[in-house]
Amino acid sequence: MRIAVIGSSGAGKTTLARRIGAALSIPVIELDAINWQPGWRALFEDDPDEFVRRVEAATAGPDWVSDGNYRLAMPVLLRRVTDLIWLDYGRARTMTQVIWRSASRAFSQDELWPGTGNREDFRRWLDKEHPIRWAWDTLEGRRRRYAQLFADPRLAHIAKHRPRRPREADGLIAGWAARSAPASLGGGGSVNG
Repeated sequence: MRIAVIGSSGAGKTTLARRIGAALSIPVIELDAINWQPGWRALFEDDPDEFVRRVEAATAGPDWVSDGNYRLAMPVLLRRVTDLIWLDYGRARTMTQVIWRSASRAFSQDELWPGTGNREDFRRWLDKEHPIRWAWDTLEGRRRRYAQLFADPRLAHIAKHRPRRPREADGLIAGWAARSAPASLGGGGSVNG
């Protein structure tokens, strides 16, 4: 399976991708980890060709799950995905999650992507590009864009999933995990449902 998880900042894309990766024993590709370089330098802005090359290399394998919304990455992902998940959670849930995530990262001062030195900073919370502002400002635009993406007839070959609540995303994982589990002693089963 090749799965891409998209959605608003703070919706829980990375968390869901990690859960899927663990449940299916497939690699997790975090597009933010590819993009963000030391000193908060954005590779997709500084060297878009290199960003696309790295995304292509990361998604060259037979099975993976990615998370992220980079416009430059979408054509690469859409050429290869078998399943597309749009976490379409409401504004209240998304904003609660993004604020909680930002606060816990700011307090812990953990490095966000190993080797970058990038850490959350309370002083940046009002910046237009900070995830809290970004989530608030872009949520409705993303919803419109993803609704168009899901309706695009050129993508009819991709299985599309639009969980609107975490329990719906949990159901996806449970279903895939059950189909990918080794066959029981008494019968056959699918390895990669």
